[in-house]
Amino acid sequence: MTDYGHDLTFGSFITPANNAPEQVVELALTSERAGLDLATFQDHPYQPGFLDTWTLLSYIAARTERIHLAPNVLNLPLRPPAVVARSAASLDLLSGGRLELGLGAGAFWDAIEGMGGRRLTPGQGVDALSEAIDIIRGIWDTDSRDLFRVDGTFYQVNGVKRGPTPAHDIGIWLGAYKPRMLRLTGRKADGWMPSMSYMGSLADLNEGNSIIDDAAAGAGRDPRDVRRLLNINGRFGRPNNQLLAGTPEQWAEQLATLTLQYGISSYILGSDDATTIERFGQEVAPAVRELVAKERTPGAPHHETAVRLTAPGRGGAGRTPSAADPGAELSSTIDYAALPNSLADKAITPRDAGYYDLRSSYMAAGRPGLVIMAKDATDVEAAVTFAATQDAELSVRSGGHGISGSSTNVGGIIIDVSQLDTIEILDTATRRFRVGPGATWGHVAQALAVRGWAMTSGNYGDVGVGGLATAGGLGWLVRKYGMTVDHIKAAEIVLADGSRVRADEHTNADLFWAVRGAGASVGIVTALEFDAIELSNVVFANFTFDATDTAGFLERWARYLADAPRELTSFLNVYPAQAGHGPVAQALSVWAGQNAEPAVAALEPMLSLAPVIDQQAQLVPYSVLVAPTDNRHIGQQKIKIRNGYLPQVTTADAAALAKLLDQHSVMQLELRSVGGAVSDIDSDAMAFAHRTPQVLAAVWALPDMDDDLDRAWNTITPHLDGMYVSYTSDTRPERIHDAYPASTYRRLTGIKRRYDPNNLFRRGLTIPTSNDADVADALR
Repeated sequence: MTDYGHDLTFGSFITPANNAPEQVVELALTSERAGLDLATFQDHPYQPGFLDTWTLLSYIAARTERIHLAPNVLNLPLRPPAVVARSAASLDLLSGGRLELGLGAGAFWDAIEGMGGRRLTPGQGVDALSEAIDIIRGIWDTDSRDLFRVDGTFYQVNGVKRGPTPAHDIGIWLGAYKPRMLRLTGRKADGWMPSMSYMGSLADLNEGNSIIDDAAAGAGRDPRDVRRLLNINGRFGRPNNQLLAGTPEQWAEQLATLTLQYGISSYILGSDDATTIERFGQEVAPAVRELVAKERTPGAPHHETAVRLTAPGRGGAGRTPSAADPGAELSSTIDYAALPNSLADKAITPRDAGYYDLRSSYMAAGRPGLVIMAKDATDVEAAVTFAATQDAELSVRSGGHGISGSSTNVGGIIIDVSQLDTIEILDTATRRFRVGPGATWGHVAQALAVRGWAMTSGNYGDVGVGGLATAGGLGWLVRKYGMTVDHIKAAEIVLADGSRVRADEHTNADLFWAVRGAGASVGIVTALEFDAIELSNVVFANFTFDATDTAGFLERWARYLADAPRELTSFLNVYPAQAGHGPVAQALSVWAGQNAEPAVAALEPMLSLAPVIDQQAQLVPYSVLVAPTDNRHIGQQKIKIRNGYLPQVTTADAAALAKLLDQHSVMQLELRSVGGAVSDIDSDAMAFAHRTPQVLAAVWALPDMDDDLDRAWNTITPHLDGMYVSYTSDTRPERIHDAYPASTYRRLTGIKRRYDPNNLFRRGLTIPTSNDADVADALR
């Protein structure tokens, strides 16, 4: 983690929408008045709803006086580099040295080809960009008097005079994510300009910096010659632990950390909201500069800061373990002397080094009496056998989010299977693969991507395989490919008696039925087999709307998704009104395919659902969308979540949902489109039974406000039909009947009695070892 010592700059990223051109210009003027250093605009020449970016830059240069301008990033495949060089130099001269040049290699090749551009492979795109940089710099190099020539594979310049000379040294910044582009950035560019929304995690910034630094050094350059810029998105709100979602003071602390630990020196905020831009320039930017200035000591290396980001992730890999505490209190309910010798070197108590890093999950702080870090299925067998003899609560942890908080406890035992994380290809013909429960879906996506495969999973790369795959799995591909449980072909499970069995449609079929939706109730999964789907790239769209007409917008969104092609899945996050503006909604949508034409046809109608504040869309590998992260979990995310299914969103449903935003405890309302392939499976085919609803609704609430949250959520419960078991922090026993319909619950209780008669696996929303009266209550 390195601070490269650059001066800090701040900018805006404005949508060049042609339906309100004066608004676009006004946002650039607002950026200048707010004290920002830079105004940038995306460049998609094939998008009929956008102004031409170069024309817009020229016009705004004439309307402004101080602020620098840049395309973010220029679509090079549709703009000859020699012409770009002369145009950029000319505009720089006319504006008094205020142009910078963000360049991209191209992404939407169908659309580029439709505009007359040449279709290139990703590798060819990088090589073409490399040639283009040489041409641009050669045209600007007027110190050389010879005619300029380049005989490249993709571009040729056959003897032209150089010039004009720009008014200042124009920065060439590259939007880069993959190693080849990152190496080109290190060799030839003046800046790295990624977007945080397309980064899998903060760890990707470190990895990108490392690749750029190595390439720069290999080319004889100082890595500090490459400025690190970052396109960011966020909204101001109440104090909370999310990245760029709280107060301006929290934004400043988080951005200062990105500078001092990850080397970022330029922050470009994607927003078409004037108030947000003003607060960013007038409140956040000065505070970041002050925080960074306090941490930087002249002549000393820049590495660390006291300000820390709260970032999701798993593990603690690569960190120095927390110190031992010989005086820490042990649990009175655990017989430590009875622990098998085979587990002695895998057991962590409150007195051992590393305990602090292992006692909590991402969503809950715990203080267990014993953590057993299983290394294989044999360890899990031994750990379960030991736990069954103890009068202590048992938690099972695969290393993901743990929204319910049940993967840790106080005074009990944790069996941690995060080290059972292997991913193995079993059969290329059927695309069958085997994965351990400790893997995360980001690592799975990464491993499958090299073969052009994917698996429908959660919507974050740090979600654990074990927890999600035994509960449901509702992510970006759900309407096209269904739930994760729909793709499980076999499971290996350690039962409450310590035995390990295989379950599939022919062997232990009742257990196979139960583990697909209620796995936490019947055992610990040590391996799962899936048949992967053939999928490489997807279109990811991020639309921000003015949601002042909240109820109407929710109803229109749900109605559109219900009839949309199955390839389209959309998640809608709606935020309460804040000072200066009404409710804002962010629609994160994925088209499960790489063909731009049908994707655009499906996405464009969404822009008419409400006034658009911001819009971005990009073709990305699915593995980038759910990229892996590996950070320490210390109970840092304190939010509480409630959820429920809606058969559809009626006018009454929408009105009730909208009222939730008026509740003080509610930070965010979330709707997830379902339907599609989910509904193709019979409700009794497996323990996951919610097959007919069209929408999952959820709220994120402030911590320590459970009573207020329950009162708020009770206003919507009459509209709901069921609950998704793995997306709630409410684990009260009565909620189990919302998670499993009566017939499913009745069947599960029979299976529970057979495989876990003593109710060892009882932490969280699990099926109890019920008596007949309990079953009768469930059937009422």
